[in-house]
Amino acid sequence: MQNTQILSTQPPPPDSALPDRPARSVRAAAGAGPGGQPPRGRALVFDACQVGVVLRAVLFVEVVVGVGAMYGAGSPVEWLASLALLTGGALPATLVWLITACSLKTVLQRLSTAQQYAAGVLLGAVAGAYACAMLALVGLSASPPWLASAATGALLAAMLVAALVLRARGRTPAATTARLTELQSRIRPHFLFNTLNSAIALVREEPAKAESLLEDLSDLFRVALIEQGESTTLAEEITLARRYLGIEQVRFGNRLQVQWNLDPRTDSARLPPLLLQPLVENAVKHGVEPSARGGKLRVLTELRGNRVVVRITNTLPPKEGKPGRHDEPSTRGHGIALANVRARLALLHDVQGEFTAGVQDGLYQVRITLPAADPTSQPTSRQRKAPRGRGDPRGSSRRGVVAPTEPTPSKPHEHPDR
Repeated sequence: MQNTQILSTQPPPPDSALPDRPARSVRAAAGAGPGGQPPRGRALVFDACQVGVVLRAVLFVEVVVGVGAMYGAGSPVEWLASLALLTGGALPATLVWLITACSLKTVLQRLSTAQQYAAGVLLGAVAGAYACAMLALVGLSASPPWLASAATGALLAAMLVAALVLRARGRTPAATTARLTELQSRIRPHFLFNTLNSAIALVREEPAKAESLLEDLSDLFRVALIEQGESTTLAEEITLARRYLGIEQVRFGNRLQVQWNLDPRTDSARLPPLLLQPLVENAVKHGVEPSARGGKLRVLTELRGNRVVVRITNTLPPKEGKPGRHDEPSTRGHGIALANVRARLALLHDVQGEFTAGVQDGLYQVRITLPAADPTSQPTSRQRKAPRGRGDPRGSSRRGVVAPTEPTPSKPHEHPDR
């Protein structure tokens, strides 16, 4: 849950990815640390490296400058001239404040909350003096008001930091709502029943396969039921999706076909926990289960500059009596699920996270865009290592997706939804 006193928190990557099977029972009982959670990073009062913070800071300063310019203006023309003059000093000073705060992000995160406030105000005073120096340098001020400029910069910085903290507190109810919705969309009961039925059928004929199936199920529920941090890595989400698809592969056999196009450079991108598994489940439910021939899923991850793109597509079942036509997935339940995904991405990445979903060229496609991970948060080789999934014979599986919705009627041999 997001701390009510912060705008952004960057917890360090977990100590490891999902453990290998021999150590699963021990890890499940012991947890990842005190309370079963990995260690978290210290709260950061303001994160000047986020695009949303930069846009809000520039807009805030411009509004204040615009209002201040009205006091000495006798006409709209004079106001525009005064606004242009003040903007020439205030805008570069604001950018200097943001760039400096972003550069010192690691240092600021080691400080207490009060010290971070003080550092922000001090940087604001320096930025105010910088704005005054710029105006004096071009000869627009005969006697530069150094003290007044520094005080104004410090005051604006204090107001901006306070506004960011208030915004973070106002977002806490939204985080709570998104969290509850996400909890409700975790492993669904009908999936549990179908998996247990599949395991029972395999116990006598293929006991090793049944054991592997139950181990994957145990991993899924362990991750789904423990308290999650604010974010996880894309590699860990992919590993969890592998577990799920390995289970579904036993049920559907050749009816479920999965294609992976993965860029290892995207593994460290951070996203909300348990975001992909419900989407993968929905893709199976709406793209594979309703069709007698089954369906195909394709997952693509790629790095485009400083952005990570995750694209998940699945085929749609053909309409009855119309082999060339495909049914579009029902919108019942989609709105809430998609709104939940968007809300969780916005809570973590603000305006830098993008989510789109819809039918394109007869396929249902989900596209998620995330900021690439900072080099300082790159996981170790041990953290990047993930177990090989049964759904991917090449050992580099990752699965794709649509959004979670209401359960669809199950096959006669499967346990129905309740």
